[in-house]
Amino acid sequence: MKAFHTFDAHLRLNLLILFTAGLLFWSSLGSILPTLPLYIEDLGGSKQEIGMVVGSFGIGLLLFRPMLGRLADRYGRKLLLLIGAIVAAIAPFGYLIFTSIPLLMLVRVFHGISIAAFGTGYSALVADLAPLKQRGEIISYMSLTAPIGLAFGPALGGYLEQTSGSYAIIFLLAAELAFIGVLGAIQIINPPLQTQQQALRNNGKFWQILVSPRVRIPAIVMLLGGLAVGAIHTFVPLFIKSTGVDLNVGLFFTVGAISSFSFRIFVGRASDRFGRGLFVSFGMLAYTLSLLLLWQAHSISTFLVAAIVEGLGGGTLFSMITTMMADRSLPQERGQIFAICIAGFDFGLAIAAPILAYLAEQVGYPNMYGYSAGLTLLGLIIFFTLSNKNVSSSIRFALGRGEDAYSLNKL
Repeated sequence: MKAFHTFDAHLRLNLLILFTAGLLFWSSLGSILPTLPLYIEDLGGSKQEIGMVVGSFGIGLLLFRPMLGRLADRYGRKLLLLIGAIVAAIAPFGYLIFTSIPLLMLVRVFHGISIAAFGTGYSALVADLAPLKQRGEIISYMSLTAPIGLAFGPALGGYLEQTSGSYAIIFLLAAELAFIGVLGAIQIINPPLQTQQQALRNNGKFWQILVSPRVRIPAIVMLLGGLAVGAIHTFVPLFIKSTGVDLNVGLFFTVGAISSFSFRIFVGRASDRFGRGLFVSFGMLAYTLSLLLLWQAHSISTFLVAAIVEGLGGGTLFSMITTMMADRSLPQERGQIFAICIAGFDFGLAIAAPILAYLAEQVGYPNMYGYSAGLTLLGLIIFFTLSNKNVSSSIRFALGRGEDAYSLNKL
């Protein structure tokens, strides 16, 4: 945290307001995380319908993230922060008003726009503000909003669901937290904008950016990471309930978020010293181990250990890929680069719920997690062999023994 003391007062205040807005945003999303699958089940939804509704969130992400990335580069990051927070404040009312599966899917698609906007704008703005030599450290600190929010939100939502028995209170809480986040986002100072002509000149076509070497492999890794997150966050509440294990689902997500928070404090500074590749590898390995633990989970202790390991994966993988893409992009294209790379995660999240729901119906939840572990292991192998110019340099980069050949910002 010493890095913040080297900044001027205006930058520190801007980062503090940005952090607070992000914390409120993720708390809003997290508050309905453990209860939405149960809510849909109480409405009469099947496993596949639950997967379809929850997975529709990823469709909103996937469809709108590239367009929003271009907006961030043309009109500034603050616009996306406001769009994301406003959508997050409106969407919970949709869950209350609409109770049919098709309409809930549409609400969930709309809700997905919130992360597509806020997540892209937040990541790009932090990368813009962070000094190059401390980029990994600052991005890791500022990305703590997600694990803290996803620790506080589910714990509060799960508690309210158990004590009140009312889903309405949880949805209203989510809307209120996001609305306060809107008030915070309004106060954020946006860095100077480039001219619209510069933005238009630097905005490449979607497929040109996606297939470029600096983006393609991180996007694939994010896709497989999205599948892991979808498997865990969509089906763990139902899996725990099906086992009869006496565990508050909110506690699972809270433990995972605390683990992510605790580890992320150290990862950013270490990545500035050892490189981003080592920690991307660690994140994929942690997700693989977490899914294998869920495959064999039959007790409270196993579920909680799986949550801890999952938190370690979440605490490294996404912040490190964000930092790596900041290294691989220029400010005038950063919004679009971030949006396209993270769209890999969105796609994984979108297809995880319906595909894995079908798989769970065929082989059961435990075996579904076993198959999911194979996918994250594949992602680790891909990163080890294809993340740099050739196989040998990729292995060195993935082990923290070599530089990122695609970095545009050498220290």
